[in-house]
Amino acid sequence: MRTDHDSGPPGPDDAHDLRHHGDAEVRDDGAALTDLAVNVRADTPPAWLRERIAESLAGTGLAAYPDGRAARAAVAARHGLPVERVLLTAGAAEAFVLLARALKVRRPVVVHPQFTEPEAALRDAGHSVDRVLLCASDGFRLDPGAVPDDADLVVIGNPTNPTSVLHPAGLLCELARPGRTLVVDEAFMDAVPDEREALAGRSDVPGLVVLRSLTKTWGLAGLRIGYVLAAPETISMLERAQPLWPVSTPALAAAEACMSAFALAEAASAARRGAADRDHLVAGLREFAPDGLVLAEPAEGPFVLVRLPRAARVRHHLRDLGFAVRRGDTFPGLDEEWLRLAVRDRVTVNRFLQALDRAVTLAGR
Repeated sequence: MRTDHDSGPPGPDDAHDLRHHGDAEVRDDGAALTDLAVNVRADTPPAWLRERIAESLAGTGLAAYPDGRAARAAVAARHGLPVERVLLTAGAAEAFVLLARALKVRRPVVVHPQFTEPEAALRDAGHSVDRVLLCASDGFRLDPGAVPDDADLVVIGNPTNPTSVLHPAGLLCELARPGRTLVVDEAFMDAVPDEREALAGRSDVPGLVVLRSLTKTWGLAGLRIGYVLAAPETISMLERAQPLWPVSTPALAAAEACMSAFALAEAASAARRGAADRDHLVAGLREFAPDGLVLAEPAEGPFVLVRLPRAARVRHHLRDLGFAVRRGDTFPGLDEEWLRLAVRDRVTVNRFLQALDRAVTLAGR
């Protein structure tokens, strides 16, 4: 584990494209591929959610300005918090931009490998960014002591994209201290059975900011809806940095619907199925150990990270065989030997494993 210093916006000497995301793998000529590149749950949004969104369009739904009060109250109730500790955003990605623009910080630190938008937003806002790089040899585990003492903003994912590591909540709390903002990206926490190690709903951790996304579990990436949980003064600061009416009426309807007891039960069931499907994928991937494949384990999110010799060639052969996977070299701390694979149902996984066997053979020739 080490700390790197990077200042200003990314330039031509930056080895990592912080703006590259999995959706790039399935655009244009990749649209017909079986998608293991994007971490959105398959077969979503469900019919009942599509109906709720459609209902929001009726009458004056689109003519009236969005009113987020009901959705905000629903999110607050779901986490047992007062509404003053909730801010609705146009996806969790907007929250990173708001944090970068609104917070007055001197030394922001991003723990990598992780989702790259937090660092990109900080750089775009003119901040110099330090990186704490977690190591594969340690299982990408966090050592709180590796974070500089004078860091006044620390950003970390849990479970972390792309490593699928689920950090213990107690370990994350060791990062909190007066005068520091601790941002924990829990965009994939609702894909973890029982949401183990979640910090959402906690109000006893100083400086804690938790981000949640509804786009992953519910297939709403095109609608853009997420939220921030933080102290009221932080919420007020972020809200002042937002444009007026940042979340659309259909997105607000989706947020309110996804907080219902019915939706939470469905999400919990999906998390259990997803964990079983991930175990099936992991078991299949272990068969490739003689080919040099190494898994980042234990995986706890709806995706797995693997290191594989000639991974770039394997990825291109997989495309020819009908599958899109996420390249890993755009994540700080990883290189072109890493791939991220989204968890899918067993039938899809079995087809993928057959294609991977063929791709590995082709890449080795």
